[in-house]
Amino acid sequence: MLAPSPSPATLLKFSSASPMNPYEGIHLTLLNSKVLLVEDSKLLRMANENALSRAGFNVSTAADGEEALQVANDKLPDIILLDMLLPKISGPEVLKALKANPVTMKIPVVVLTSLSQKNEEKLIQDGAVAYFEKSTLELDKSSDRLVATVATVLRRINHQKDLDRRLQELAAKKAAGR
Repeated sequence: MLAPSPSPATLLKFSSASPMNPYEGIHLTLLNSKVLLVEDSKLLRMANENALSRAGFNVSTAADGEEALQVANDKLPDIILLDMLLPKISGPEVLKALKANPVTMKIPVVVLTSLSQKNEEKLIQDGAVAYFEKSTLELDKSSDRLVATVATVLRRINHQKDLDRRLQELAAKKAAGR
C-alpha cells in the first residue's frame, strides 16, 4: 500500500550550502529502489545516473517530458527526479500529469531546478515532495548531494508507509475487540 502524499509542510529543499555525506544512513531497504531521472542535459544525466547507480539505486532515465511520462507509467519508480526545463513537455506539465494519473500520483517527485526558492509554494501545490537547486552546484559534488537527497526522501516515504501500516494494524485490533 502506498503512503499518502506528504503534507506541504514536509517539502525539503536541498542546495550546495548543506554539506552532506551521501551514503550516511542508506539502509538496505533503500538499495535497489527504482529511481527515474528526468534530465535533458546528457552530461548531467550521465553523471547523476552513475552516482545513483554506484549508491545502489536502480536508475531509469528520460531526456524529455514525453519520455518521462512513458517511463514512469512503464517502470513505476519509487521516486522521480524531475528537471523543470524539458523539451516536448515541460517539467511543470509533467509534474501535473504525474499527479493527475492514478497510477503515478503517489510516486514522490523531487524537482531538479535552477530556479530560486520563490517557486517553492508552486512546487508544493503541484505535488513535489522536495526540490534540489542545481544553479550553485559544482558538477563533481552535485551527484553526491543528489544521492543524499534521494536517500532522505525515500527514508521519509518508507517511514510514513511503516507508520500507516502500524496504524492500520492497531485499528484492526481495536475493531476486533483486542
